[in-house]
Amino acid sequence: MDAPLGIDEGRRRPRDWGPLDVSTKTDAGRESRPWTTRIVADPAAPAAGGRDLVRHEVVLSADTWVVKVGSSVLAGRDGRLDLDRIDHLAEQLCKVTETGRRVALVSSGAVAAGIGRLGLKGRPDNLRQLQAAAAIGQSHLMRCYDEGMRKRGRNAAQLLLTHEDFDGRARYLNMRNTLTALFEFGAVPIINENDTISVDEIKFGDNDRLAAMVANLLQAPLLVILSVVDGLYLTDPAKPGPAEVVSCVPKIDERVLSLACGGVKSAMGTGGMQSKLASARLVTQAGGSGGIAAGTRPEPLTRILAGEEVGTLFLAHGNRHTARKRWIGLTARPRGRFVVDAGARKALETGMNSLLAIGVVEVVGDFEKGDVVAVCDAEGREFARGLSNYGADDARAVRGRHTLEVRSLLGSSIYDEVVHRDNLVLIA
Repeated sequence: MDAPLGIDEGRRRPRDWGPLDVSTKTDAGRESRPWTTRIVADPAAPAAGGRDLVRHEVVLSADTWVVKVGSSVLAGRDGRLDLDRIDHLAEQLCKVTETGRRVALVSSGAVAAGIGRLGLKGRPDNLRQLQAAAAIGQSHLMRCYDEGMRKRGRNAAQLLLTHEDFDGRARYLNMRNTLTALFEFGAVPIINENDTISVDEIKFGDNDRLAAMVANLLQAPLLVILSVVDGLYLTDPAKPGPAEVVSCVPKIDERVLSLACGGVKSAMGTGGMQSKLASARLVTQAGGSGGIAAGTRPEPLTRILAGEEVGTLFLAHGNRHTARKRWIGLTARPRGRFVVDAGARKALETGMNSLLAIGVVEVVGDFEKGDVVAVCDAEGREFARGLSNYGADDARAVRGRHTLEVRSLLGSSIYDEVVHRDNLVLIA
């Protein structure tokens, strides 16, 4: 397989985040980038020598995988689908399923496939033509996957989704039930955004986020993002000198996110490293692990399955949420916003308290009872999400009031809590 464009094979070196990573050295001993802060906040995190055991345990204990592959992995240099690479990916997916694991693939590539089928010189710059290219390309893309799966005794199943499918609880559960049934039949779900009808209001933005949402839907312990890069780089791989790859990240914080600035972004895809890190954080916050690896290299999935040091592994660091709380806190888009005072935030962050009307200082948006709402502090920082017991008008009427006042105003049958703690998820 060809190496990713612009990256020299001899310039990759894996690197673990040590407990105190003060500086980065090149092979010649020259300092390339200083680090003066602790990267690993947890002092109990294993030392660099123990990372292979951690990786092996994470990967082998994951009974459900969500794999995401980007357009630039699937497309050749001419912009058309690389049929050999798709067949190789289908083989890899089947080998993982042969171990008894459930695997879902989130695949980009419909627009790229359509561009190739239509003989276009590049990606269209208007929505109408993009959607037409996606409609033509999606059928071609699925045929390639189906052929690759069927000759290995598996069926490929197509699911085309929009963000609206995740916002409504009923549709969300229907999706999960369908995926579960497909796994029972031994099929491999191939998931993509429904580009032919997507507009800004219902788009995911890119398939990295869609993959993270599917992982949370399935409560998958592992999300693998296959890209044209070998993982998260400490230094810009496009610049002269050695480019080091981070092997394992215990927690994605602002310092880790800063490494994505100015990172590699492919010509065919819509998401760069920032998008991939945001998606990995969405999964790790919910108790899963994530990985970024080069899908342009031979046997990426089976090498990961074998516990080899492939790409960058992001370890789970959040509580393992139930499927319902993953939907509330990490999937459904908020319909409105409660701004709360400092006392309410402190009480909510204990995880033991509900949001009462007296702690609400502002109600933003137009929402109904039972909708997902964001909970923000006075500075506008979102730190929680939950299901509102009130519609927007009633919430405005009771904000800042004591519980007895609320009952007097709206009747004794009204809820004491604006958001009950059982329906609240901390996300900051």
